[in-house]
Amino acid sequence: MSHPHVLIAGGGIGGLALALTLEQIGVPCTVFESVSDLKPLGVGINIQPNAVRELFDLGITAEDLDGVGISAKEWALVGLNGNDIYAEPRGLDAGYNWPQYAVHRGRFHLMLRDKFVERAGAGALRLGCRVTGYEKTETGVVALIERPNGEMLREEGTLLVGADGIHSAIRAQMHPDQPPIHWGGAVMWRGTTRAKPIRTGSSFIGLGTHEHRMVIYPISQPDADGYADVNWIAEVTFKDLDQRTGWFKPAKIEDFIHHFEGWTYEWLDVPTLLRGGDVAYENPMIDRDPVATWQDGPVVLMGDAAHAMYPTGSNGASQAIIDARTLGAAFLEHGVNTAALADYDTALCGPVSELILRNRGAGPFGLLNMVDERCGGTFDNIDDVIPEAERSEFMAKYKSAAGFAKDKLNDAPRTIPEGAKVAL
Repeated sequence: MSHPHVLIAGGGIGGLALALTLEQIGVPCTVFESVSDLKPLGVGINIQPNAVRELFDLGITAEDLDGVGISAKEWALVGLNGNDIYAEPRGLDAGYNWPQYAVHRGRFHLMLRDKFVERAGAGALRLGCRVTGYEKTETGVVALIERPNGEMLREEGTLLVGADGIHSAIRAQMHPDQPPIHWGGAVMWRGTTRAKPIRTGSSFIGLGTHEHRMVIYPISQPDADGYADVNWIAEVTFKDLDQRTGWFKPAKIEDFIHHFEGWTYEWLDVPTLLRGGDVAYENPMIDRDPVATWQDGPVVLMGDAAHAMYPTGSNGASQAIIDARTLGAAFLEHGVNTAALADYDTALCGPVSELILRNRGAGPFGLLNMVDERCGGTFDNIDDVIPEAERSEFMAKYKSAAGFAKDKLNDAPRTIPEGAKVAL
């Protein structure tokens, strides 16, 4: 090919973050998305300050993010009897130079879609095109694409990026002997309820134990009456279920609310919150074992295709955005070639693989494990169970591993220098 052209398999959050990055640095790309009509699917996700920084550098504003979510003010863990285990400010309130956001995943996704199409043109996003595999050539790569009517297409490019999720066909070809999807027994029921946010009004709350908990946080700006869309995750770990690998199976509240009857406190009524749910989905907490490399010559993985992980640390979407920006920086340094892919792979594959395993071990919710082991989950004074210094050290280690240790992040230079372009 006379000019570099990057093919992106998958138009989710990671794929679109990469597409926006490539458009920013002047690299032509085409995104191939399997669905024929993008819809605002899903419920709440968190975007950590390290990823918000990258979004701002992409020209996405706080006003844009306020339209699809709300900036977070607090992260808190609470024991079974409603007493605090650990609480800390988040985002700007914690001294970061950038906020942390809780957003509606679907609305955030479509906002990225709209930004990319506005900047690159509608032809740069091709819907109803599922990348089923690839062929390496002397000059680059050919993506094998299937249309909904069964028509098969071949698209030639310089590089191919697999951003096609946990069931990635690109990864399956790259690592044909990979183990099946890993499931540890936890089932999550996710939904939203129109309710008044609690504590700070924008708090992320983990309540219960590692194997039986609720996660609650708002994902919209409050209305005039103080109500917002409050995202919740009800989670139970079972020992006797068959492995599940589906995503977002519709569920009825009565199918799982019995696990949380009696979870009523002066400041929160969990059964009432669940019964008010507008919608509920069931899905297992699953991930994939790390692989030794994300690269196969002119092909590379990113996002869930590279590192599907448990959502215990709220890192999935954030890491996909970091992937995109790290890959863009590698193109600026090396050009649009396999050397850039190798640099990206070396920078992230090892550390993020460790994060996968850390999240499998409960991530920041590991404090709930410690409380459960030491006192069964109920206590009067948390300092009698886990001293403050031990709690703070635990959280600091997690934030460092996840890439959003405050001082290091605040002092870091831009991943993509302003105005930088790849020499084509």
